[in-house]
Amino acid sequence: MPKARKSQISLLDTPYYHCVSRCVRRAYLCGEENGKSFEHRRYWVEDRIHVLSDVFAIDVCAYAVMSNHTHVVLHVAKDKADILTTEEVIERWHRLYKGTLLTQRYLSPALRKNLHEVEIKTVEATAEIWRKRLYDISWFMRALNEYIARAANKEDDCTGHFWEGRFKSQALLDESALAACMAYVDLNPVRANMAKTPETSDHTSIQYRINAARVGKTPKRLMPFAQNSKQSMPQALPFTLPDYLQLVDITSRYIHPTKRGRVEHTLPTLVERLNIEHEQWLTLTTQFEAFFKHAAGKEAHLEQYAHNQHQQRVQGRQSARRLLG
Repeated sequence: MPKARKSQISLLDTPYYHCVSRCVRRAYLCGEENGKSFEHRRYWVEDRIHVLSDVFAIDVCAYAVMSNHTHVVLHVAKDKADILTTEEVIERWHRLYKGTLLTQRYLSPALRKNLHEVEIKTVEATAEIWRKRLYDISWFMRALNEYIARAANKEDDCTGHFWEGRFKSQALLDESALAACMAYVDLNPVRANMAKTPETSDHTSIQYRINAARVGKTPKRLMPFAQNSKQSMPQALPFTLPDYLQLVDITSRYIHPTKRGRVEHTLPTLVERLNIEHEQWLTLTTQFEAFFKHAAGKEAHLEQYAHNQHQQRVQGRQSARRLLG
């Protein structure tokens, strides 16, 4: 029986999660079928991810829109949701859903003053429910996948399931797992021989970051990197943009299908700091999902996660020892 999603998300252990959704109709998500192109659906997915990053108190760290599946690495920012006012919560929720008649009236200054005390309390109680949903990964993925499924079914003039069951979720328990998973996601098109370099990998977060960096900007809809590798910053990824770009660039040169081989290159700065060996790093960035199931990280962090989740067995222990030290 599949594990309940709420039991896989543990903010006590980590705010970072890797989520994967696969299309039940395979090539019908994107690509071409019977002479008809579905490539425009990649734009649907990427645009929707950007919209949701503005609505939810969930930061997007990385994403890749592939032919039959999507990857997103998310950071749950519960503290962002906690400081929102009732009005701000309602305004965000209304960007995606109609809400209720009372919440619609509450946002109108002219109509709000006519609401009774009981009605205002009802609105506030509703807003608290929505506040929790704004930092709920399941609701983020629901708002993404349902939107795409409805649009695709309408275009295909059909009904039924579009996605292959529930999305897969992996908890990323430390910097090593986070860096490896982000690189794994960003390099999906290179591994699949759909692109030769990160900057030509369409519909990925790495291309979005590179294009912004070229004009001296930071992507508004992606979680920023820390400014200094020696200082941890709240609401920022725990490594710098130059370090990460160097890491992805060097890694891409070795995992491209026409360039695979033993790594002789000097390790990127970030990998040295994470204390991961050449070959182990390549394994992580090409087979991340195969070695870790519900959680990924060093052995000690996997043990703590298993303890907090009341699991009798530490899944991924051998992979952690072999690949993450």
